[in-house]
Formats: sequence, structure tokens, C-alpha cells
Amino acid sequence: MRLSDFILFHQEPILQAWETFARSVDTPLPIMDAGSLRNHAEFILRAVALDMRTSQTSQEQIDKSLGLGPVAGGESAAQSHAITRLVAGFTLDQMVSEYRALRSSVLRLWLDQGYTGDTHQISDMIRFNEAIDQALVESIATYGQAVEQTRKTVLGVLGHDLRTPLSAVALGADLLSQSEEPGTRKHRIIAQITTSAKSANLMVSDLLDLARCNLGTGIPVLPETTDLTALCKAVVDELAVAHPNAQIIFPDNEAVTGQYDPSRMAQVFTNLIGNAVRHGNAHQPIHVSVSGDGTTARFSVLNHGTPIPASALPSLFSPEGRYSRYSAGEHSASSGLGLGLFIATQIVEGHGGTIAVESTQEQGTTFSVSLPVRR
Repeated sequence: MRLSDFILFHQEPILQAWETFARSVDTPLPIMDAGSLRNHAEFILRAVALDMRTSQTSQEQIDKSLGLGPVAGGESAAQSHAITRLVAGFTLDQMVSEYRALRSSVLRLWLDQGYTGDTHQISDMIRFNEAIDQALVESIATYGQAVEQTRKTVLGVLGHDLRTPLSAVALGADLLSQSEEPGTRKHRIIAQITTSAKSANLMVSDLLDLARCNLGTGIPVLPETTDLTALCKAVVDELAVAHPNAQIIFPDNEAVTGQYDPSRMAQVFTNLIGNAVRHGNAHQPIHVSVSGDGTTARFSVLNHGTPIPASALPSLFSPEGRYSRYSAGEHSASSGLGLGLFIATQIVEGHGGTIAVESTQEQGTTFSVSLPVRR
């Protein structure tokens, strides 16, 4: 049997060998289920088999052996696999070792069927190794690009967003040192320094969380019994003090209690309500709500103002997409919403929940979070 046919007809034992090896890889994140461990493996195998069935010239064969074969349009299975392994906590060496194990298991299982030394068997092995090398090159390149994108995003945010609050801290400290006036003005300057320092600290925390996500360690979530209603009220009260002109309406609802990480959920509330304060219409109230039905906890924040453009919604929760727009000079309702929303999304997903947004001129902009209630 030709090797390409063998791969297609014997996918299950090959995928099982892939899963067994992937399960043995030690990562800082929890062990994944079978589906996650096998992710994209079937599509990689199909692509390899299809490639082996495609005729090629001698030069194309040389190019493939160097990992320089033609790349299909769109994202390949090998590229998608690299991203999922990065997020799952695999190092580059561990991901490469998966391909080594795949290569070994396929050839071992095939040759167990009987090796005669025929020309077509040797040719099949050469073509198979070329196709695997091409997939490996695609995965390595994509993995490296993702890590590099993280570095660029971190440097971009440090150079742009962090500069503003730190400049305010320096200016406030300078004015405070020169001022001889006691009372209200000095207290106002001190408040400015405190607020700016907190903003800078939050940005640094967001950068660390971004690095954890993109380098595969994930945002740590430590659940404990938490009243989301009380937690949200505390965040609303703090933001109301920091932004006295904002109208934040939060009804006194009953407690919604479950197993949540209070500091992380406070981070979600602060980000979403803070965005509403900064980007909403200052003359219209912001409506915040927390509710539950015993199985699902829901949080929403509604503000009015310029709606988020429909073109920005698909990349709104992506740090790469949103930051690239912001740094390029976009100043629409969606500018500057990327990093914090990405972190909030990761925290919500870490609790097993979902986050969504709707934005229209008539209805305003509503961010909503749904979380399972675990006791």
C-alpha cells in the first residue's frame, strides 16, 4: 500500500500515537482533553497525504526538502496548530518534538506492513519527509511570529499608553514639591498622582497578563466564594469617586454568589465600566447590572455615545488588531479598547464564561458577560 493511502486509511492509530505523545508533554497548564491534544493533526495528515499524491518536479522536490514549498492561501493546519500549542503552554522545542514523533510513528506503522525496498516505497518516504518538513517550517514560523507579536505589542504599549500616566505622576510630583499652599489644591494634586500611579500599575499588570497568555502560561484564576453584586458595587463606587462627573446607575440587586476569583472579576468590572466612562456620552447615564438565575450569572454595562464601528467588532478583543489600529492613529469609539478587553476576555473564559458586545447608534454600546454559577 502506498504511504499516502496508508495515512488516509489508518488515521486513528496514527492520531492515537500523536495524542499519546502530546499527553506526555509537560506544560504549566492543565492537561488537555483528547480533542485538544489532537487539534489540527487530522488536517495536517490529510494535507501531507494530498501533497504526496501531487506530482512535482525535481526542483520542487528540492525546495520542499528545504521547507520552501508553495504555501496555500489562508491559514494552514500547521499554522493553526502552532498557535494552539503556544496558547496551551508548549515550548517551541516541544512542538517540534511532536512532528518528530509523528514522523516516526507513521513510518513505523507503515513499514510494519512489510518493507520490500521497492522504488515506490523509497520515493514515498522521501515525499512524506518533505511534506512533514514543510508543515514543520510553517508551524515554527507561525510560532515565532506570535511570540514576536507579543514583544512588539508590549513595547508599543509601554512606549505609548504608559507614557501618559507616568508623565502626569512626574508633573504632579513636581508641582507638589514647588507648592507652598496647603489645603484643596495640594490634595487635588495628590489625588492626581495617586490616580495616575494606579493607572500605570494597571497597565503593567495588563502587560504581564498579556505575556502570560501569549507565552502559554495563561492568566491564573483562583476561585473562592464571591458575591459578584457586592464586588461590582465596590468597583462602581471607586470609579464614581475617580470620575465624579460620570452618572453610573447600579441598582441594589440581590446577591449573586458563586466560585469566582474576586480580584480578577474586579479587573473585568473595572475594565468594562471604565471603558464606558471614558468612551460614553458624558451627558447620559451608564447602566450597570448584575443578575443571576441560580445557574448563570450575568453582568452588563450600557453606555451611549459614538457606536463602535462594525468593522472594528471582529478584532475588538484581539490585542494585535486593536493596538495596531490605535497606534496607527485611529481615534474612533473603538480606539484604545484592545488590551484591556483581551485580558477581560481571558479572565471570563478562565471562569468558563463568555463575553459579547453590541453597539448601535439607537441602542448604545452594551458589553455583557455570562458566567456559570459554581458553588
